[in-house]
Amino acid sequence: MMMGGGNPGHVPEFQELLRRHLQDICGDRRAFRELIGAYSPPQGDAAFNEVLATLLSRHFGWPIGPENICLTNGSQTAFFMLFNLFAGEHPDGSRKKICLPLAPEYIGYADLGLCDDFFVSTKPKIERIGEDMFKYHIDFDALTITGDIGAICVSRPTNPTGNVITDDEVRKLDRLAAIHGVPLIIDSAYGLPFPGMVYTEAAPLWNENVVLCLSLSKLGLPAVRTGIIVARPEVVRALASMNAIMSLSPGSFGAVVTRKLFASGEIIGLCDNLIGPFYRDKMEHAVAAVRRECAGLPYRIHRPEGAMFLWLWFEGLPISSLDFYRRLKRQGALVVSGHYFFPGLRDDWRHRQECIRVTYSQDDEDVARGIAIIGREARNAYDAFNK
Repeated sequence: MMMGGGNPGHVPEFQELLRRHLQDICGDRRAFRELIGAYSPPQGDAAFNEVLATLLSRHFGWPIGPENICLTNGSQTAFFMLFNLFAGEHPDGSRKKICLPLAPEYIGYADLGLCDDFFVSTKPKIERIGEDMFKYHIDFDALTITGDIGAICVSRPTNPTGNVITDDEVRKLDRLAAIHGVPLIIDSAYGLPFPGMVYTEAAPLWNENVVLCLSLSKLGLPAVRTGIIVARPEVVRALASMNAIMSLSPGSFGAVVTRKLFASGEIIGLCDNLIGPFYRDKMEHAVAAVRRECAGLPYRIHRPEGAMFLWLWFEGLPISSLDFYRRLKRQGALVVSGHYFFPGLRDDWRHRQECIRVTYSQDDEDVARGIAIIGREARNAYDAFNK
């Protein structure tokens, strides 16, 4: 049961729509030549950037144009470029770090820095909710932006927890970033305005000090590797230069295939009415399975507010999360050990050894079988410790 990766689910209606778009392109010689026969500019497909800027400007009132948008070969590449643009070793010998104001945070950030000691993060406040849920909040009393911080970065929704930091928390981070003269990077690969995998009240944010990172992957196009960065023009120019050096130009397949969806604005309705509800339904099935299989255990689920993960906290787990992962793997259920998701956290915090990330994007029956294994192995671990 593959419950450890980030592959999106297969949304049949969306895949059929994309198939028809691709058939139309393949039936048009000029459009097909554009799809496969030319490099895009280093900033990405110009026509796509134009229609996306128009959509965002019209829908949210953001004062942006195509000069504010850069495409990359996937979001992972985008963050490698952004992090090393704003942090790391500088020519004058100074060092800057990326501040992650809320741990746990995305596992994929951990090794992106070109030097050591690249991240600093802050333990969250934990709000216990009801009998079996909890939520992380940014501890602004403990969060300190020192002179060696080059940028603040937060994912929303957060991978691994499905946490959507509140609008108030986002505004506070935005003010902190502006006060200290550093950009606020918002990783919205699962979020708003697309793919819209958000199950709570939240509003997207952009201004000239915000670097908003989007993706086509979680719409259902992970194979085309299309990351999208919305930023002020000088940041976009720097990223386009990095694209030119690293890969000549970003791939344009995803941009060309989806261009009509963005030009018409249809993408917003698809996210609101199809993709978001698809994942919300899967989330509800997964939560019900956890409650059924883990009944009686000292577990809590991070309140699932977005993305496609459940973050399970087994309080007082008598083995490490890595040992728990290994036990689950032997039984055929692949998850991710929670200890990987705390880059930059210096504290020896037992909590990070008590959590696992579970992906629920795949087949509901497989997810339910995997969660049954998780419940059984957790029960075995507690029982063995209590004997």
